[in-house]
Amino acid sequence: MKKWSLLLAVYFCICLLAACAAAGSGVPVPGGVPSNEEQSGGESAQPASVTTVCRVVSNDGSLLLAGMDGDPNIYILAPENDTNLAAGTLVEVTYKGAILETWPAQFSQVTEVHTVEGGFDDRCALYLQVLEDLWEVDAGLNGDLTYLGADLSRTSLSDSERAAVAWAFAGRHGGELVTGTWEELAEQGYIDRENLYWEDGVLFSITEKEEPVYFMPEGMAAVTFDAQKWRSGLGAYSFCDCTSVQSANGHWDGYSIGSEAIS
Repeated sequence: MKKWSLLLAVYFCICLLAACAAAGSGVPVPGGVPSNEEQSGGESAQPASVTTVCRVVSNDGSLLLAGMDGDPNIYILAPENDTNLAAGTLVEVTYKGAILETWPAQFSQVTEVHTVEGGFDDRCALYLQVLEDLWEVDAGLNGDLTYLGADLSRTSLSDSERAAVAWAFAGRHGGELVTGTWEELAEQGYIDRENLYWEDGVLFSITEKEEPVYFMPEGMAAVTFDAQKWRSGLGAYSFCDCTSVQSANGHWDGYSIGSEAIS
């Protein structure tokens, strides 16, 4: 009996050693597949392609993209993948790697960038231009700037488009971006609520209005809005009752200012 027990123990040890050797050499063992290899020939498994739809927000040497279809992310597409696409264009980006967790995020191993037919809308570019125009007027309000605040929450842009416009604008002027309404930034301690003053920042905001625009040509759309930059109760500049018209192909052709106000 002892002899049979000894023989069984030796047999199981030999089987275990054989299985370990097979796994270490890449030879399939019962019930498993060697890591990073396909069953059919031992070739490295290729990552599956993924396609995501984005809108081009700006093109300043590399493409700044806003995720679409509920994707809240914004992306930078490296210059080697830049196909000179205009702001407002809808694109499909196909990639095989991961999404790098930078801000903005980046695609790795991009294989294709395709324009999506239809869906062109360059309202992001329109609002970037409005913010740039506000920056230029009453430039003294921009002095000694550490923070650049942006509030686009009262526009029809998606969350990702708002984030992309704010990031692009802050990047052009070297301010540390903070986003939120006046109340939110005061609550967070950026704005001195009691003295109505932001010592080291300026808040830029755009507010769309529901006022109708009459006598629009067929196939055209329009938006009315106010825009403001605010440093203090006695230091602010506003564009009031602005209007922009969108053509049938989705292009917003500049904007007109109803009046300007300074305080």
